[in-house]
Amino acid sequence: MKTSQAGTLESMDCLVTLTEAESGAGIKITITGASAARFKSAMEKKITETLEELGVKDIEAAVQDNGALDIVLGARVEAAYKRLLKQKGEDK
Repeated sequence: MKTSQAGTLESMDCLVTLTEAESGAGIKITITGASAARFKSAMEKKITETLEELGVKDIEAAVQDNGALDIVLGARVEAAYKRLLKQKGEDK
């Protein structure tokens, strides 16, 4: 299974790690970090929306959050996914 990352552990950023999942597994999201407890549902929604816009159905997403804004989170998810596609030779 291939894995890709985008982001940093700096303040106001997040580190997104995407790992391929078996067909039919769905989207699995794990969020850690200082603001995870408070904003987990909003973050899960943004990650899911971004992945669905990209046509992703089966993936594991792990996010280490350090106060990233919604737009930053979406951009990191998209960048990590594009890196994953590039590894697989399927870049769009």
